[in-house]
Amino acid sequence: MVRIKKVLGGLRHNSPFNHRSSVCLDQVDLSESTSNCASSDHYLEPPFPLKITTYLGSPSSSDSPSRQHPLSNAGLSKSSSSVIICGGRLGMGSGCCATSSPATLAKKLTLQRLKNPQVRFANEAMSSNILSIPFRKSAQLSLASTIRQYINTKYDQHPDMFKHDLEVIDALRRDAVNVREPHPSGIKKLQAYAGQLVWVGGKFPIDIGAEFSWYPALGYNTERPMVRNNLKYELMNILYNLASLYSQLAINTPRGNTEGLKSAANYFSLAAGVLSHMQKEILPELRMSDPPEDMDHDTLESLIQLLLAQSQECFWQKAVMDGYKDASIAKLAARVSDLYNFAGEAAMKSEAISSAWIHHMSAKHHHFAAAAQYRAACDCLEKRKYGEEVARLKDAVACATEGIKEARNGYLGKTVVDDLNGLKRKVEEDLKRAEKDNDVIYLIAVPPKSELKILDRANMAVARVPPQVANPYDYFGDHAEFGPALFSRLVPFSVHVATSIYEERRDRMVSQNIIPELESLTDKIHEILTSLGLPGSLQALEKPLGLPPSLVQHAEEIRQADAIGRVQKGFADIDKLRSGDMAIFEEGKAALASEEEEDQRLRMRYGTDRWVRPESRQDPQGGKLWQHASEIESYFQSSISSDAVVREKFGAIQDLLAILSGPDRDLMDSVPSSRRVDIPETLKPVIGRLRGAYNDVLRLESRRRKKVESLRENARRDDIKPDILKEAARLERAYPNTALVPAHFEEFFDKRLDKLYEPEVEAIEKEAKDQERLLADVQRINREFESQKRQMGERGNREREAALQKLDNAYFKYKEIINNLEVGRKFYNDLNKIVGQGFRDVIRGWVAQRRMEARALEEEINMPTLSNLNISHQQPPAQSPMPSHQDPSHSYAPPQQPPQPVQSPAQANIQSWGETVQQPRPVQPTPVGAMWTPGMGIKFGQSSGGSGQPPAPGTWNPNSGIKFG
Repeated sequence: MVRIKKVLGGLRHNSPFNHRSSVCLDQVDLSESTSNCASSDHYLEPPFPLKITTYLGSPSSSDSPSRQHPLSNAGLSKSSSSVIICGGRLGMGSGCCATSSPATLAKKLTLQRLKNPQVRFANEAMSSNILSIPFRKSAQLSLASTIRQYINTKYDQHPDMFKHDLEVIDALRRDAVNVREPHPSGIKKLQAYAGQLVWVGGKFPIDIGAEFSWYPALGYNTERPMVRNNLKYELMNILYNLASLYSQLAINTPRGNTEGLKSAANYFSLAAGVLSHMQKEILPELRMSDPPEDMDHDTLESLIQLLLAQSQECFWQKAVMDGYKDASIAKLAARVSDLYNFAGEAAMKSEAISSAWIHHMSAKHHHFAAAAQYRAACDCLEKRKYGEEVARLKDAVACATEGIKEARNGYLGKTVVDDLNGLKRKVEEDLKRAEKDNDVIYLIAVPPKSELKILDRANMAVARVPPQVANPYDYFGDHAEFGPALFSRLVPFSVHVATSIYEERRDRMVSQNIIPELESLTDKIHEILTSLGLPGSLQALEKPLGLPPSLVQHAEEIRQADAIGRVQKGFADIDKLRSGDMAIFEEGKAALASEEEEDQRLRMRYGTDRWVRPESRQDPQGGKLWQHASEIESYFQSSISSDAVVREKFGAIQDLLAILSGPDRDLMDSVPSSRRVDIPETLKPVIGRLRGAYNDVLRLESRRRKKVESLRENARRDDIKPDILKEAARLERAYPNTALVPAHFEEFFDKRLDKLYEPEVEAIEKEAKDQERLLADVQRINREFESQKRQMGERGNREREAALQKLDNAYFKYKEIINNLEVGRKFYNDLNKIVGQGFRDVIRGWVAQRRMEARALEEEINMPTLSNLNISHQQPPAQSPMPSHQDPSHSYAPPQQPPQPVQSPAQANIQSWGETVQQPRPVQPTPVGAMWTPGMGIKFGQSSGGSGQPPAPGTWNPNSGIKFG
């Protein structure tokens, strides 16, 4: 929506403060209970109608005489008088005249304005000069139903175990969202539900599945709810309403006495503390790319400063009521002005703070700048700094004048305007009197504003977070304020997350760090044995006829496993899994593309000037999703390539597997027989040693295969849940005020993984050394065996060796393919979670959110413009001639005012700056076509019969109209 408030006018940035001179509270003496300045500025302290009864007593002429003008005998009587203050007007009853001696004339003149009556406030404060935060409203929702469903689907505990807790959580929410009135009973209702939400946030994920619907409290879209599946969003709204309740309790607290002022200041500080807690603790964890406008960082900052300003205003008001010294009151007022300035500057960055509020903050900022300078002027009068008194009164007038300018467009409440007008009148009166006194009597040079000392600050308002909000866990218990924590018997969600993290880390350690290393060593064995022709060369020589026992064993294993059918079924399973994953991925990608197409279509329809939201790929979350889509595509490409390699590997051995899985007769026919020969005696020892070394390698491989299977089985049976629940209970006892998060279990994970699996990692190195030693023996003995075998020159044995070796290699390739298929099946199962929950489902939520944004933006664009709402605008008839002196191109438009430069708070200064601000002069509107102006006269149409006949001399001509001036 067009920022109407910025078009109509915003906060004035000519801040009159310099915060470099602000002081801490402990540096300011506020303990004095008497003032030496007459309370002549009580029309603004407090800024609402009051009746003040003053007790002037009977002071002696030596210490507190009445001040008189030197040319007048008028003064105050020594009797008591009553002062009526209303709407910024001060009236004081006068008594008998008293004449002072010439020797004490100047002293009397000075002390007349330094009377310090003790005041008694009789009526309660009106609240129209301060602001409160309205409540956010929510639709009814059964949170219990969502939690029940989640427990039923995600936990191994039955929801009926938590029937009472489910009823309580719904009752708490119902009570909290129905807090709509400023009554203290609502505080506990909101705090209790907020505390349980914090606790429940540790049991369930942030996106539990409940669609929380809340209407904004500020801004231009308060009739359109924002719906989010986000527990933190619900918590933000509840805390927002708690801050709203505190602020409304503050303005409804009677501030006509010190106790009421302290209570109101406390409520304002608590409201600011809650908003500060939201801004610093909850907002960063909201996980929303588009937080509500009235709860974003800038809006919260503006509201925090506004509430602190109003709290400080209560302390200032109490100081006035208690009769503190003018110097102390000036420091308090200066800080009030600072805080209103901070609030206004933050509000200008907000999309939710209205123009009326911004003008209010600006007016109060100038008001208290004037009040601070006025009190400083009173302090100067006490210290007989008459020139500085005049300078500060001038600055007070300038500040009040600037504040009154904020009321030009009707944005300010009557009380605020009355306060400013009353303040200005009184300061002008005092300035007139002070200038006359100085010019006639004191003759002190008036310093320029640049030489005035910058006022110090006394800060009393602090954002205080209620302990029930900051540390809600301290208030849980059977007899505690919030009652027992709900769902305490439910395993915390963080424990489930931590369990998943451990299982993933364990599987990665076993499947990627241990087993692949062992399998790599086994592959190296087969590679070396194949290069040596083992065991085929031995089998051909040892058993020239028939089938070797090891080959018969391998063939039996192949038949029992239905090797070819098993491999083909594995390929079919992988194809099915890949197709399912691809379909889910394409569904998510299609939704992304559809959303991008919709956005481009709407952008072309409305134009980039009006369709201001970022494009799909430029949106922060949208850009991540498109990047994620590219990553997943690379996963599919890599996996398809790997699948093709495995299929090629299977194709190379499929015929040999068919032979091995067939009957023994076919297997025997595939292996050539050689004639029996006598083995030389010199070769027999070598054959024995080679057979022994080869068997040692086979035994090493067999142990390793069993070890791998044992590791996989142990990993599957490694159930961490009992132990992690014990650890969670220990952590909750040790840190009762800290919510459990998965990071708390890191040390527990490390110890467990080191205990169970680190020995296996260390054993790999020993395994590799043993294998290297055994293979070295096989290679050395095989060289000796080959050397002696060549002397026999038996060609038939060579053919038999090759056939036996191919069949043996086919067996080991089959085992490798089976392992590849298991890895592929696990890969696609894991990828299913990524493309489903991590991609498609996220896209669905994001697309739904973008469509809601699009609908809202379309409604905003299609709203009638302000010009169309001018019901008094009428088009002139087409046949009506336009007077020659009216130019149709001279249409009236309000002059555009250039924005005022923003002055940093660090450069602001409570000085006289009003006379340096150039105000735009009023511009006379240019006449619009068909609009009458006094200079045009009134034209009367001619009658049909009188056309063409000139009027007689001295007779009024209707055609000439009536001329004014």
